[in-house]
Amino acid sequence: MSTADVGTASSTVPQGGCYRIQVLVVGRHKRWRDEVAAQVRLLGYQVTACDRGVDAMTVLALGLPVDVMVVDSALQGGLCCAQLAVEARTLRPGLRIVLAGDPADAPEPEVPGQVTDALLVRRDQLQNGMVATLMREALAHRAA
Repeated sequence: MSTADVGTASSTVPQGGCYRIQVLVVGRHKRWRDEVAAQVRLLGYQVTACDRGVDAMTVLALGLPVDVMVVDSALQGGLCCAQLAVEARTLRPGLRIVLAGDPADAPEPEVPGQVTDALLVRRDQLQNGMVATLMREALAHRAA
């Protein structure tokens, strides 16, 4: 490989990949999950995406590394958005949690009370280029 090839190859690798930050994206809508996961990958972070709360809890229970969990408030089922946030925080006290919802969605009362440091954001903020800012904010306040 020539020096020119090395320069070209390194310029195509996303910056920040060496940080090994792991992000778990959980949402029932595939398009939303895929868009958020793609933006997170562009930042150089590793992504695992799940469509159900049970699958997300399995990832956490298996001990796989996760630094930030992004959850869509539209998540339904036995482990809906609020319950998943509470259970995940119980299992991983230092996990940073970002809850994404529509402005019309009222936050479920048990989330702010039991997961006081969760970042509450509008769902469209994760689809309109705000992911980098939100990830930086989530990681800046991560427990040591």
